[in-house]
Amino acid sequence: MNENKYYIETYGCQMNVYDSELVASLLKKTGYSETKQIESADVIFLNTCAIREKAEETVHNRLDSLHFLKKKNPNLLLGVLGCMAKNLKDGILESRPYVDVVLGPDSYRKLPDILNDRKSSNHFVDTRLSKFEVYDDMFPSRAEGINAWISIMRGCDKFCTFCIVPFTRGRERSRSIDGIIKEAEHSVKQGFVEVTLLGQNVNSYRTPEGSFADLLSEISKIKGLKRIRYTSPHPRDMTDDVLKVMRDNSNICNYIHLPLQSGSDRILKRMNRTYNRSEFLALCDKIRTFMPDCSLSTDIIVGFPGETESEFEDTLDIVRQVEFNSSFMFKYSSRPGTKASQYSDQIPENIKQYRLEKLISLQKKVTHNVNSRLIGKDLQVIVEKESKKSKKQWAGRTDGNTWVIFDKMNFKLKDTVTLRINDAQGITLFGDPIVS
Repeated sequence: MNENKYYIETYGCQMNVYDSELVASLLKKTGYSETKQIESADVIFLNTCAIREKAEETVHNRLDSLHFLKKKNPNLLLGVLGCMAKNLKDGILESRPYVDVVLGPDSYRKLPDILNDRKSSNHFVDTRLSKFEVYDDMFPSRAEGINAWISIMRGCDKFCTFCIVPFTRGRERSRSIDGIIKEAEHSVKQGFVEVTLLGQNVNSYRTPEGSFADLLSEISKIKGLKRIRYTSPHPRDMTDDVLKVMRDNSNICNYIHLPLQSGSDRILKRMNRTYNRSEFLALCDKIRTFMPDCSLSTDIIVGFPGETESEFEDTLDIVRQVEFNSSFMFKYSSRPGTKASQYSDQIPENIKQYRLEKLISLQKKVTHNVNSRLIGKDLQVIVEKESKKSKKQWAGRTDGNTWVIFDKMNFKLKDTVTLRINDAQGITLFGDPIVS
């Protein structure tokens, strides 16, 4: 008897990667095994993203391309999971009736029942949001590597006017510290040496057991855990307690991804970001007071409705002042249902593209300048993977999340290696191993 096989494609953020790992765990418990060959799968799930319009277009096109597999094998179960499922379930079923299952982010526990009853020809749809679901008692099925993503909370209460997450993932709710610690310890037993804590606003984590700072402190005590990262915090929720815990524990990386979004006070207010530029700059200064070598990255949106050229220049000014190590930069993408989509002063596409290119050009210069200062310094990396350009070299990240390429020598995956940085090209560093 042939074993049933599943295939999952994941789109979007790290939270979706984590959710796909949860789904894989459920599928394996139901008797399915993973296949890398989509044509041989009995079950295909697309775990989707709704943050930007392009992400939705990609999934629609992918569903169209998979229709032939459904025609070829009528017993194939094809499903759409995640944020897009929650946001566009009616449109998916109307335009692509060959999709069998549509599940939102809080409905994955239904999968075993759906698979066991897969003879039914009816669509199965459940996109209801939960006030309580955090999947606290489940361990994801992870691929091999050095880093384990761990979701510590779900949902968001911030309601930024450009963001659809509160509508697709619901309100904030946090997992227990005990449940997170157990998952982190389990990941170490599986061979992972680094964890990255995930949340839409990870530092707004709150439970009766303690705050985000308390959670970080407890995780830092786990034996065998070389590095701890987290993403993404909200500037409004960054406390001194968190910075103190980071400063005092060497296995918590000196790296913070701190989303700016805009350098204009008026645009920040219109985005409902709840801080202004001077508060953001003061926070960056405070972080570097606690941790002088702390690396900072950010998210920036250009072309938000009503953004003037002067207000865009305000954003460039902050990039110059803060000197972010790296940035994730986007053109504003209108999402139906958000407040910003109703603004009448939308920015033309050509202006958004011009601003994005100008911002990218500036960030490249800033990144090169920041990285060039590291030449001659000794930095530690963990061996993560083979270099894309040479089988004779490894690639690993610094404490500050910058990739470094270096000769393999006798090092193995997961080894900690001290490197003397000798060059900086683009966003990448190059180093020579220091062998004692």
